[in-house]
Amino acid sequence: MVYIASWDDFVEKSVQLFSSDPEKTRYSMKYRHCDGKLVLKVTDDKECIKFKTDQAQDAKKMEKFNNIFFTLMARGPDADISEVGGKEQTEAHPAKKGRGRKQ
Repeated sequence: MVYIASWDDFVEKSVQLFSSDPEKTRYSMKYRHCDGKLVLKVTDDKECIKFKTDQAQDAKKMEKFNNIFFTLMARGPDADISEVGGKEQTEAHPAKKGRGRKQ
C-alpha cells in the first residue's frame, strides 16, 4: 500500500488503474472522526493506492473525485472526464421562484 502525497498524482494514478481493469477496480473512502482524517483508497487487488488528509478544504477535491469515478463507472473507462465538475453544474440551473403575490 502506497500513500500518495500529491492530490493530482493520486487522481491520475487512480484513473489509470481504473482504465487498466475496470471490472476489478474498487474505490473506497474512510473517515475517522476521532483522528479527523480522511483516507481514499483505490485498488484492483494487485495494486493499492491511498491518499490521506486531515484538511477540510480537501472535501471539495474529494467530491470532484467521486464525480470522476461515478462518470467512469457509468460511462466506461473511455469516457471524457474533462467535463466532469462538482457543484458548478448544479448551480447553473436557475433558482425557482417562491410563492409570492401575483401581480
